[in-house]
Amino acid sequence: MFINFLKDLFTFNAESPLLFTQFHFWAFFAIVFAGFALLKNKILLRNTYLAFCSLFFYYKTGGLFVLILIFNILVNMWAGKKIHFAKTDSKQKIFLVIGLTINLLVLCYYKYAYLFAEMMNTIFGIDIQVFDIFAGAGNLLFGQEKFNTSNLFVPVGISFYTFHNISYLMDIFRQKVAPVKNFFNYTFYVSFFPQLVAGPIVRANQFIPQIYKPYFLGRRQFGIAIFWILNGLAKKIILSDYIAVNFVDRVFNNPLMFSGFENLAALFGYSLQVYADFSGYTDIAIGVAMLFGFYLPKNFNSPYKATNAGQFWKRWHISLSQWLQDYLYIPLGGNRNATFATYAVICTVALIAVLLSGSVFVGAAILALVIIVWLSIKYLPEKRKKITTNLNMMNTMLLGGLWHGASWNFMIWGGLNGVGMLIYKFWKDKSLKIRTLILFVLTIIFGILLYKFEFPIFKIGYVWIFIIFIGTFIHLLVSFLRRQESTVLQEIAGQARNDSKVVSWFSTAWAVLQTFVFITFTRLFFRSGSNLDPAEANQTAWNTAKNMVNQIGGKWDFSIIGNMVWEYRNVFILFALGMIIHWLPEHFKRRYRLWFALMPLWAMALVCVLAVFVIYQFISADLQAFIYFQF
Repeated sequence: MFINFLKDLFTFNAESPLLFTQFHFWAFFAIVFAGFALLKNKILLRNTYLAFCSLFFYYKTGGLFVLILIFNILVNMWAGKKIHFAKTDSKQKIFLVIGLTINLLVLCYYKYAYLFAEMMNTIFGIDIQVFDIFAGAGNLLFGQEKFNTSNLFVPVGISFYTFHNISYLMDIFRQKVAPVKNFFNYTFYVSFFPQLVAGPIVRANQFIPQIYKPYFLGRRQFGIAIFWILNGLAKKIILSDYIAVNFVDRVFNNPLMFSGFENLAALFGYSLQVYADFSGYTDIAIGVAMLFGFYLPKNFNSPYKATNAGQFWKRWHISLSQWLQDYLYIPLGGNRNATFATYAVICTVALIAVLLSGSVFVGAAILALVIIVWLSIKYLPEKRKKITTNLNMMNTMLLGGLWHGASWNFMIWGGLNGVGMLIYKFWKDKSLKIRTLILFVLTIIFGILLYKFEFPIFKIGYVWIFIIFIGTFIHLLVSFLRRQESTVLQEIAGQARNDSKVVSWFSTAWAVLQTFVFITFTRLFFRSGSNLDPAEANQTAWNTAKNMVNQIGGKWDFSIIGNMVWEYRNVFILFALGMIIHWLPEHFKRRYRLWFALMPLWAMALVCVLAVFVIYQFISADLQAFIYFQF
């Protein structure tokens, strides 16, 4: 019995990874923390202990892919030292390029091997089959066919720890941090288990200095850490998993079996689900790391309060957005100029777009756009800075989409977010009259397209733009009436100030709602490409997205909506509560966090027991993996 227990404890089981929502994880955490308590004041021993525990955690979550993680650690330790001790700038750059190339090759091999094989087969008319090199090496090592080499699986969290390694090399090159001398200290930085498999992405210059500091956990920090853990569990289990299992997954698995309203409701439900899932993981990771005395960066800042797409990406997955800005957008040229890399990325994206879409016209359209942009940069020097800024920003969003997976849907999702940011830049400089006129014209255009062709996408576009037009027209009308009011000195002036606050509040709420709807629509393409076998992801994802668009843009039977809402009433109630809590003012949320953190310990323990009891009433039969594990 005990031998079987030890076997289960120390062997990898793909069906039972260590998830934050499982009892096994908290048993693991309790054991690790008990050992940590004995070593917390001995810095090197503490870091070595946590490094071994983190590698074991990754093994229990990703199996023998832990060997890939160790390989990455060794390579980047070597490259970091070479960069730091190189005597010339050119040698520094050579070792930086070598380190970055190895990191990106490993990442691209696992995430994009199927895409590259398809590209080679299409271009050269050959038949390359994807082969797992590391599995093949394992078979040679053991002298038998122990591992399957025909299928390639993406190692859990490979994008996140690759980004940690790249940050380390770049920060050494930029002289923001010195190389880590001890293998276990560096292993601890890369593999610290709370954030290892799904972030937040930790910069070397932010985290490495912490690994040399003595342990400290104040009374308030302890309370805040417990709050974040409970908050994350509630988000994941009560909101994300319950909504997913009981509604969203059913619709996305077979959109044609559900009505247009159900498809639309599932889309909005997924927006809350993915936020609660990912931010829930981050909350737990931050809380667990804080108990060990380490601080991870904030990764979410109420993203659905954003008033435009650009602001949304400053609030959503903040660590990724900032990483892409510092290590991709700025090296591409940022807001200064378009570099060779800028056009190389565009050409590469165009080629990938052709292969994923199966249409030469898609690539031709992208290349035509590139030529137009290049001519504009060359012959309109006064617009050069603005054009190059937007071009590099669009490249960053497209590559951010492809980072999530080699699927046409992920590229569309990234591109739509980029387009949303560009439209806002254009939109914010226009007067209310011009905005109303543009929306009126667009409403007419989509109305004609819908009348002529009756495509579902035109119906969706027509309804959405018409609603935005009505809202903008009302805003214009209110502004006009306010200007016509007589001003009778102070009394009227006071009333005018109150009216101004009300109008400002409604204007902000309207912008938040528009942004939320836009982001939700882009999620159609994100969700359709998730959790799929890379070998068939593109076609399956595209069909799912197309079917949902057809259902949402098709004919609705309004008579069944009431019954459907009642049937899924628990889901709709949770959705409403989740959005209300999300939209609460930040100062209010900060107040109740501090109130919890400063509770007497006995009261905090009582609240914890009650919270855990309530949370686990919502648990599903099969615990759901965190969405971002696949990235």
